[in-house]
Amino acid sequence: MTTSTRRALILSGLGAAGAFALGACSNNTPRRPRPSGAEAIDARVDATLDYLFTTYPDTVALRDRAVGMLVMPVVTKAGLFLGGAYGKGALRVGGVTDSYWAASSASFGLQIGAQQYSHVLFFMTDAALEAFRAADSITLGADIEYAVADEGGNFGGDTVTMGVPVVALVFGQAGIMAGVSMKGTLYTRINP
Repeated sequence: MTTSTRRALILSGLGAAGAFALGACSNNTPRRPRPSGAEAIDARVDATLDYLFTTYPDTVALRDRAVGMLVMPVVTKAGLFLGGAYGKGALRVGGVTDSYWAASSASFGLQIGAQQYSHVLFFMTDAALEAFRAADSITLGADIEYAVADEGGNFGGDTVTMGVPVVALVFGQAGIMAGVSMKGTLYTRINP
């Protein structure tokens, strides 16, 4: 076999392999459309609310008294002395999505680890809801009642204290990191 026929054989073999590989990439199988950013957030919000109200039935009364809810299905927090957290969610008013929001925070101090959790802000007054809706970004402060599920998966009876304009519930924690704090969390309106 001469050098030129060897080259021709190798090149034709590579050409055939390349054609086969390209053909396999486009095999005309139907692809399911991926949900858009908004659809994906809404699906996660629905699943999170189903989980919340099924796992913690006492929160149904809180939902029924609230004029709106900001639902953050997954907030991821990580830190090694410097820390940060981020998640996306939706503001629901009257059971429908009003707007989309991102939650972010930064922290510094003795911390190590990573975790994910969900949280819902229940707006108990029209004034609190309207102040939140009017802003493009807002940091909620001391006028929030924070509640974290205890080891038994319960929220205390004082969780539904109606003397505060916003009640924040944190639940579904997974991972290893001491403490969940939402103080200083910046909420920013997004357009997914």
